[in-house]
Amino acid sequence: MSKTAAAITAVHGYLPDFVLSNAVLETMVDTNDAWITERTGIKERRILKGEDQGLSVMAVEAVKGLCAKRGLDPLEIDLLICATVTPDHQFPATANIICDKVGAKNAWGFDLMAACSGFLYALTTGAQFIESGRHKKVVVVGGDKMSSIIDYTDRATCIIFGDGCGAVLLEPNDEGLGIIDSILRADGSGCQYLHQKAGGSKRPASIKTVEAKEHFVYQEGKAVFKFAVTNMADVSAEIMERNGLKGDDVAWLVPHQANKRIIDATAHRMGLPDEKVMVNIGKYGNTTAGTLPLCLWEWEPRLKKGDNIILSAFGGGFTWGAIYLKWAYGG
Repeated sequence: MSKTAAAITAVHGYLPDFVLSNAVLETMVDTNDAWITERTGIKERRILKGEDQGLSVMAVEAVKGLCAKRGLDPLEIDLLICATVTPDHQFPATANIICDKVGAKNAWGFDLMAACSGFLYALTTGAQFIESGRHKKVVVVGGDKMSSIIDYTDRATCIIFGDGCGAVLLEPNDEGLGIIDSILRADGSGCQYLHQKAGGSKRPASIKTVEAKEHFVYQEGKAVFKFAVTNMADVSAEIMERNGLKGDDVAWLVPHQANKRIIDATAHRMGLPDEKVMVNIGKYGNTTAGTLPLCLWEWEPRLKKGDNIILSAFGGGFTWGAIYLKWAYGG
């Protein structure tokens, strides 16, 4: 009898309507379309507009769509994990707000913060509850409203990030499908290169921190690129080697959408052609914890039961990792 695995049985996403194109950014900051495209591959990104519009607004729509697609009563959800760095509040957890708004009255939940690797961390964590037999239906949300922590006068960061959210449902599988293996890594020494300076307990909000723009994303692009391009490629190759996979065995690479050059380097290291790589960074930019589930949502109609899929990401702090799974249903 095969071991019970946690399989993704449904996926859904949500993207705001407002499109922030490179042409519009040209009117806001000293940059241009050619410069942005050459360095990142990004043409436009989505932005969540309006007052009192937090991450939960997008997450609720993603989870509602997920339940409708699967025919799932929200009361059946056992656990909801929300991966994000832009929660609605410091507390309560955005996961709790999502559960309330979708009617998941029997679920418990929590937020998980691992920057751009958040969805990988959350997916691996959620899988443990399925594999142990503790829960039957776990929802994993990955999303961010990055526009809430971006300085739109800083061309080093404002060109990169967008808003968006995705969600997946995990259920038990005894057919040999689902999450097969995962490798997760962290190196806190990378904090100096990519972080939010103020707003935490070390440097609480004050007039001084607001005036100094310390509540926005701070990034040293060259250092982050160097770490990301190496570690994301290395961990993807490592999980393939550990599971005896060659490039021909992998149906899809689902890479974090931070930079087209990083994506290309990872695919090259894995021996994968472009047609096996999910890339939507040009349309949505970097939605942080939202990039991986949004890719799965967009490519869902093309996925086949039994497909070998590698998910890979690198995030601030630093965090990185890869997951190997076998897709559990046809698109």
